[in-house]
Amino acid sequence: MKVTYFKTVIIIIGLTLFGGKAMAQNAQEANMKLIGQFSEEVFVDKNLSNLEQYMLTDYIQHNPLVEQGSAGFKAFFSNWFTTVPDFKYTLKNIIANDEYVWVYGTYSGTHTGDWLGIPATNNVYKFDGIDIFRISNGRLAEHWDVLDVYGLFKQLGTIK
Repeated sequence: MKVTYFKTVIIIIGLTLFGGKAMAQNAQEANMKLIGQFSEEVFVDKNLSNLEQYMLTDYIQHNPLVEQGSAGFKAFFSNWFTTVPDFKYTLKNIIANDEYVWVYGTYSGTHTGDWLGIPATNNVYKFDGIDIFRISNGRLAEHWDVLDVYGLFKQLGTIK
């Protein structure tokens, strides 16, 4: 009887430790896949028509230049893609856990229209950024970013 009890305890501990690790790894992989598909469709193909597939309607945005929700995201990036027709995003690194994804990449293009309150400069820019996404129920729920805005504004000629 004692042997069966201890075998059961060991099996439960093993499943808890290693099963939990496998579930976390699956969540990490799913989150990285979500961000990869989202980035490809939105930032490479410039397709904003399927945002509801990737993000919650009440998506929380911590960048003060972007309105809240998926509608705010769509409006901001529609404008960016229009004013920078050669917009390009290059993914350099991606790290994930079971709830968050950190993405490091480079944004580049030619500033040909009013953007961020800056009239067209026709200047080429290239700057790095880190985007942090919180994932909930398989969709983007929240976003923070750290961007080299000094480098961007210097390239656009708005600061010397």
